[in-house]
Amino acid sequence: MNDLLRSGEKIDDLMRNGYRIIQDPKRFCFGIDAVLLSGFAKVLPGETVLDLGTGTGILPILLEAKTKGEHFTGLEIQEESADMARRSVLLNHLEDKISIVTGDICDASEQFGASSFSVITVNPPYIISSHGLTNGSDAKTIARHEVLCTLKDILRESAKILPHHGRFYMVHRPFRLAEILSEMRAFGIEPKRLRFVHPFADREPVLILVEGLRGGKSGMAVEAPLIIHEADGTYTQEMQIKHGF
Repeated sequence: MNDLLRSGEKIDDLMRNGYRIIQDPKRFCFGIDAVLLSGFAKVLPGETVLDLGTGTGILPILLEAKTKGEHFTGLEIQEESADMARRSVLLNHLEDKISIVTGDICDASEQFGASSFSVITVNPPYIISSHGLTNGSDAKTIARHEVLCTLKDILRESAKILPHHGRFYMVHRPFRLAEILSEMRAFGIEPKRLRFVHPFADREPVLILVEGLRGGKSGMAVEAPLIIHEADGTYTQEMQIKHGF
């Protein structure tokens, strides 16, 4: 195990199938948004999944634990993060189920080809362009800001990679909802399912979970909101049972 760790890294328990993940607190550690997306995404037996901007590989690992998908691929542009994700795959003995590929989301369709995955997941940078930007090459900045790719880049490439009726899953922030739905439709990914995530029942949502269908007909279901905390600050029953908090 120690030979898989680098200086400053740690191993965290994912509370699923005994799986663990290698993270570096100086870079970008996964958050609750990735966990919630792994519970929102539907992956059927035999399907293949591409996670765009996989970071530490958290989504492929969680989806492998939670679904019956055939194979999971994580695409990551930062080699340091991709290397960390590969070592987490080795740590969990998932080499036959998960592949980590170094590459750019902006030309992902050229790298993988048309109609090459059944499902795409993405936990993208939430903040537009350089708003509030301090260091454009910092790993945390790249994860939070649209420095290396934009929402349009993600949707354009996803539309090329997904087959007809392939599914797209994304977690994002509510303040960009109108733009997200508009751009999804512009690229032929019809919004089909939407769920708002609230920190408390009486607070505004802090996240949205959205499912799109490549070439789907119009019509979207808005699901009951997901509440993270009870009034006393403890996790809700859904968070405990479904997401392991």
